[in-house]
Amino acid sequence: MRIYTYPTLGLVLALCLLPCSSFAQEEKAPPDDSAAKAPVPTATEAAKPATDGAPSDEAYELKLRDLEERVNELKEKIFRTKARILQLQETVVTGSIGAGARAVLIHRNEMGGAFKLVSVQYALDSQPIFKKVDVDGDLDGIEEKEIFNGNIVPGNHNIAVQKVFQGQGFGFFSYVKGYKFKVTSSYTFTAEEGKIIKVKIVGFERGGITTSLEERPAVRYDIQIDKLTPARAKTLQEKAEESG
Repeated sequence: MRIYTYPTLGLVLALCLLPCSSFAQEEKAPPDDSAAKAPVPTATEAAKPATDGAPSDEAYELKLRDLEERVNELKEKIFRTKARILQLQETVVTGSIGAGARAVLIHRNEMGGAFKLVSVQYALDSQPIFKKVDVDGDLDGIEEKEIFNGNIVPGNHNIAVQKVFQGQGFGFFSYVKGYKFKVTSSYTFTAEEGKIIKVKIVGFERGGITTSLEERPAVRYDIQIDKLTPARAKTLQEKAEESG
């Protein structure tokens, strides 16, 4: 004899409600996990500054390289200039004879009576070598004067000149009396090994009768080159020491 048992009413209701509860859970909207999936910046990325509007790394490197090249060029120029000055000073101070080249610079005044030389300045390779202001005619009265005599480094050298004349007008040109005329000039010469170069720096009146008085003051350079023998170098050195 078989005995069948039937579930109680409570069990039946529980079984009926179980599928409904599971279905309700499946129908719920999934939670928004986009924030959880968002990438978290690393420490390096967080510390990296914003580059909006800033020049690229390549442009920055180009500017830096250009600046570095300019600095190197400037250093090279300074080094060459310093070496040249030191060499020039050494040859002049020691008075070495029979080596290198030698230069003699001469001031000469060929201006007429319409002009009076009131001041003059000379420089060799940007170094002042002679400067004088006229006092009671002691400058204007000098027709010719040696202003430099010494050994120099073979190569190119530059003479810079500034002269100031005062008009001594008379007759038709009396209006320029008291007027001052500044004349600036420069000249580059080449000193050769074993040679002596003599440069006469001459103030003169250019033009003719039709040339206005204001345009007449000028400067020219008369050049003479000779062989520098040991005997002549010694003579020039002794002469320079006596005049110095």
